[in-house]
Amino acid sequence: MHASLVRRQLGGIVPPKIATPSLLTSGSGSSLTPLVNFYSKLPKGPASAVSGGGIKARYFSGKNASAAPLVWMILGLFTFGYTIDYQSE
Repeated sequence: MHASLVRRQLGGIVPPKIATPSLLTSGSGSSLTPLVNFYSKLPKGPASAVSGGGIKARYFSGKNASAAPLVWMILGLFTFGYTIDYQSE
């Protein structure tokens, strides 16, 4: 891999003002303290689960999944359509 390709891929991980190539290749551990301080403030552990909203997340995904709302919606639309058809004749 070319150095520019690696630099472009890692550009979002390491802030450019903190980790310059001259600072990282010098070999002195004391000069890396800004970088260590930056990464020590980041959250640790696995990412929190995203709690999705909406109808799909509420009724069809999760431990309480059920197709009952879909069945009731279909029956309701059928009843509504039948009522309108009955009244229009």
